[in-house]
Order: sequence, then structure tokens, then C-alpha cells
Amino acid sequence: MQNTVFFRILIKLAFLYLSFVHITGCSTGSQEECSIIEIVAPSDVISEKNIVQFCEDYKVECERIFNWNNHWVIYINTERAEEIENRLGESFPEQEIKTFKTPFYHFNRKEDCGKEMVVYQDHVIMTASLVENEEMQVEYMQFHHTQREEWSEVAEGFCNADFQHVKVYRNGRQLMLVISIPKGKSLEELNPKTVENNPRVEEWNSIMSIYQEGIEDAPEGVTWIEFKKI
Repeated sequence: MQNTVFFRILIKLAFLYLSFVHITGCSTGSQEECSIIEIVAPSDVISEKNIVQFCEDYKVECERIFNWNNHWVIYINTERAEEIENRLGESFPEQEIKTFKTPFYHFNRKEDCGKEMVVYQDHVIMTASLVENEEMQVEYMQFHHTQREEWSEVAEGFCNADFQHVKVYRNGRQLMLVISIPKGKSLEELNPKTVENNPRVEEWNSIMSIYQEGIEDAPEGVTWIEFKKI
């Protein structure tokens, strides 16, 4: 009898643990792979209230939801990306949905700086587009593939700014940028440290701006749009 009660308690504890793991991850310092899902829909179709309800229904924590105008972004464990994309399609049919599954560039503080990452992190998510010129798009990708060898100062700047992750994703011409920083810090506070005594980072940023432009509905003259966490 005692063994039966013990095993029942053990099973309940295991279930609670798995449930916790299932709804957390990208908002901590874990090493899991994360994807971005963007859905674009008018305000009469998606509001903050119903996107939060959607995430509660499918066990997506609210800290993973970001917004700018009619663009909604969910930063999600890659293993769940296809599931959540399908559920979004079912809940909000005929709306534009894009998935940015894997970053083509990933700075990782532990690997690139040799320092441990903090456990609790905030994520800054931004979007822009590559210019239409396909040759320039290839050049842009090549810059990132060889950045560690030819522009090592960029990673040094990220280390200096205490960035935990920097990820760049692409779907077509659209880019998504994720910068993970220690929880409670701000990008405005940390970003200037990337160029502190580091003119090569300023040069890198200047070159990259040649290849980038704002998304279709960005305000005139604005390249990078920052999503706000709801």
C-alpha cells in the first residue's frame, strides 16, 4: 500500500516537472533551440487579449509574446514551432504567418567569450529586410559566415556589452534579430559598450546598413523595428 502511494506521488511530481519544462525555456539561460513565429493580422482579428488567450490555451508563456502594430511574434522552442504555427493557422485563418526556424548567425556568450551565461534573460526582438538585390543578399550572408574570422572585433563588442545571445534569422528577405541580455538590463544601456574603444564594430554596422532596409510597413527612414514584449 505504501509503495502504491509513493509511486502515485512520484508520477504526479514527474508530471508537474514535465509540464513546467513544456512551457518554459527561451526566457531563461537554457541551451535549447528557439524559433520565431510571426503572424500579421488587423486589430479586429488579433488583439492582445486573444493572443494571450491563445498562448494560455497552448501553454506558451506570455513572456514569449511580442508586438509591433499588427505584427505579433512568438519566440518559441523549435520543437514546438510547427505545432504552434499550425494552431495559429487554425485559430486565425487566412492571416499571414511566417516561421523563422533556425538562425543563420548565432553569437553565444559561453562559446564566443568563454564566460558563463546568466540564468535569467530578457530578449530584444527586431525585424528588418534585406535589399532586393540578390547579389547583395549573398554578400550579406557571406559577411556573417566569415564574421568570426575576419571581423572578430564584433564578437568582442558583444562580449563587452554582456550580450548572452545574438541570433539572426531569415525568411525570404525578412530578417529577425534576437539579442538576449541579463534580465533587468536594457539594450539602450548595454549596446553602446559594443563600440567602446572598438571602431571596427562601427565599421561593421555601417557596412551592414547598406544591405538592410525597413520592412514594407515600417515608417519612412526606419530600418530596424523593435517589437515590444507584452
